[in-house]
Amino acid sequence: MRVLRLLVAYDGTHYCGWQRQENGPTIQGALEDACASLLGPSPSVTGAGRTDAGVHALGQVASVRVETTHATDAVRRALNVRLDPDIRVLDVTDAAPEFHARFDATGKTYRYRIATTPLVSPFTHRYVWHVPQPLDLTAMRRAATDLIGRHDFSAVRSTGSEVSDAVRTLDRVEWIERAGELVLEVHGDGFLRHMVRAIVGTLVEVGSGRRTAQSIPGLLASRDRGQAGETAPAQGLTLVSVDYA
Repeated sequence: MRVLRLLVAYDGTHYCGWQRQENGPTIQGALEDACASLLGPSPSVTGAGRTDAGVHALGQVASVRVETTHATDAVRRALNVRLDPDIRVLDVTDAAPEFHARFDATGKTYRYRIATTPLVSPFTHRYVWHVPQPLDLTAMRRAATDLIGRHDFSAVRSTGSEVSDAVRTLDRVEWIERAGELVLEVHGDGFLRHMVRAIVGTLVEVGSGRRTAQSIPGLLASRDRGQAGETAPAQGLTLVSVDYA
């Protein structure tokens, strides 16, 4: 048996998220189907993170245990032949027998894009949240600093989550200004369901004047999802990279 480590990029627009399910196409399902036709029956592909419906990835990492003697480069080429063009396996390498893409991950970087122009190009609208109103970037940056550190992030996660421990560490929460866009980049040791999108929705409330920049510590202390902002749309979010020791 070999464990292969896959580096995967995908446009999540037409998928029901990462995790295989019966009610629609998923990234995991597409990868497992491609592996099955190449590497043997019923392979289980494990991702570093379970991205939601409509969320994209530049550097998702997955692991799969297989019985094959194919060279890794041949596996990469063959998988891409079998996958739709909106999913690409960028790299395949042999991993240690005990490697697990999800449990061995030590950190992740996510990026969220907000378009601030009056109109959004038809070539980018699938990858941004359109917020065509003035936003106070200075206030949003001030508020973002209070998210850095180790906190209970219950206030910015979806209700009904199966994860009981909501304590995570963020070491980077940075707004980057580009032509016609505001981009939030977040790095941490782990993320709860909808956490980044809830953070973005909350910080946009700060930028629009509906919440003060100093309100974040009180919000985190409340552990109340109802006190945070809306969950920003999925299409603006991209999993950029995954860290391993």
